[in-house]
Amino acid sequence: MPACCDDLFQYETNKVTRIQSVNYGTIKWIIHVIVFSYVSFALVSDKLYQRKEPVISSLHTKVKGVAEVKEEVVENGKKKVVQRVFDTADYTFPLQGNSFFVMTNFLQTEGQEQGLCPQYPTRWTLCASDRGCKKGWMDPQSQGIQTGRCVVFKENQKTCEVSAWCPTEAMEEAPRPALLNSAENFTVLIKNNIHFPGHNYTTRNILPDINITCTFHKTQNPLCPIFRLGDIFRETGDNFSEVATQGGIMGIEIYWDCNLDSWSHHCRPKYSFRRLDDKTTNESLYPGYNFRYAKYYKEYGIEKRTLIKVFGIRFDILVFGTGGKFDFIQLIVYIGSTLSYFGLATVFIDLLINTYSSACCRSHVYPRCRCCESCAVNEYYYRKKCEPIVEPKPTLKYVSFVDESHIRMVDEQLLGRSLQDVKGEKVPRPLMDFTDLSRLPLSLEDPPPIPGQPEQIQLLSEEVVPRSGSTPGWCRCGNCLPSQLPEGFQCLEELCCRRKPGACITTSEPFRKLILARRVLHFLLLYQEPLLVLDADSNSQLRHCAYRCYATWRFGSPDLANFAILPSCCRWRIRKEFPKSRGQYSGFKSPY
Repeated sequence: MPACCDDLFQYETNKVTRIQSVNYGTIKWIIHVIVFSYVSFALVSDKLYQRKEPVISSLHTKVKGVAEVKEEVVENGKKKVVQRVFDTADYTFPLQGNSFFVMTNFLQTEGQEQGLCPQYPTRWTLCASDRGCKKGWMDPQSQGIQTGRCVVFKENQKTCEVSAWCPTEAMEEAPRPALLNSAENFTVLIKNNIHFPGHNYTTRNILPDINITCTFHKTQNPLCPIFRLGDIFRETGDNFSEVATQGGIMGIEIYWDCNLDSWSHHCRPKYSFRRLDDKTTNESLYPGYNFRYAKYYKEYGIEKRTLIKVFGIRFDILVFGTGGKFDFIQLIVYIGSTLSYFGLATVFIDLLINTYSSACCRSHVYPRCRCCESCAVNEYYYRKKCEPIVEPKPTLKYVSFVDESHIRMVDEQLLGRSLQDVKGEKVPRPLMDFTDLSRLPLSLEDPPPIPGQPEQIQLLSEEVVPRSGSTPGWCRCGNCLPSQLPEGFQCLEELCCRRKPGACITTSEPFRKLILARRVLHFLLLYQEPLLVLDADSNSQLRHCAYRCYATWRFGSPDLANFAILPSCCRWRIRKEFPKSRGQYSGFKSPY
């Protein structure tokens, strides 16, 4: 297989840390049960296993009802009351879309014909002389085109004369109560046919067994398609008589929530009502709903008209809804999208571990709160779960002193300061893995004890080597030597094995057996590369192997050992044991 295809046939997976904990195990299962319950409930209640399709509908309405209207008319200078009967043809008007209109009140101006006449008096049309009128002037609010004359309208009132339909319309308030106040007893039949083309399903809101004399009631007869207009307003909390005076807009909502599965088929409309215009008619600039229309006729060959300002209620029918049917693909998509919710348990538990293992809890909470002491185990979980990685910058260095239990991380420019004097940041020393010691030669085993002589182990803290005149000022053990690097880089090697004065680590038995033992170093080199040929001039390989052995011994982790700075005393002791034949030692080099 070509090398370029190797990456195509690889699989990567995440490494998982399993924590054996009753508390966290309980939290995990509680969250999983909650998530599973929610996912199952949403799946069943919202029917998320179905493929949904919006409804397509058509509407037809029929309004029924008769109203008796009493209105005052002026005939021969006298007022009299005239009774008129209004039927469907009188009070309904054709509208575009899914709407119908019912007239409830009106104002009419009879006998208008084209001519010259004064405008109806308002603060914009009143005048005192012809100077207050402008010939040919008109605006959208005027009733005609001004002739430039100021004429008498009535008694002492003068207005600008206009060329218009005369007499002009009077600006009067709508009659109270509404002339067709009895329209609340009118009924409307709504025929609604719906279709779901994706599911090949068609139905309508008029059921086969419907009673044609029924009237809609929210609880007693919720499926009846015949509605009394007064009942519609009562459902929204409005008074029909008040709305009928100025007019308004009412919405009739038909909601279809159709379950088209064969085992639980259900497709019935649900009716609701909503006021769509501004209810606060007194505060509105243009209250209610009204428009004007005219009835034209001829009298003695002169064209005339009756202008009618109609107030009424427009009913907008809003049809919406969906039809759903079981779809296997939709079910799989829903299950796949909800699997991520189970990861909330991992996120929550990781948050607890990260929070309780933070430096703030370690330094402030645990010392003062006894009940929180059990939470300190999260530090152990955090160390097992997370592997901290420090950015391998050129300024990164690690230092280990024999008289300190921790390691120091130095991540800054030395700027001529001795590395011995830089404090750095304390880093916990990794635990030593003793399994590698089994690979060492048997000669490292302790010699048999001599009868009658107690076993002695050298203690580094007891012996203090006296300082000589050539010992650098930063040395604490008395065995360090000055650096041979250029002057700008010498501070990097100015490091002792101890923080405080005491015996040098190079005088200890472990240093001699682990770092300086030639046989051990030979064994380690061959263990790493069995075919390695060690010639007579193998000091370079042994020296670098000794460097690695010391870094691994004192720093434990390879990540720390790669950036470890060896103390001057240890470095020169190794160089003395495995000297370089010629040339100068190169010193520390960053691995990256």
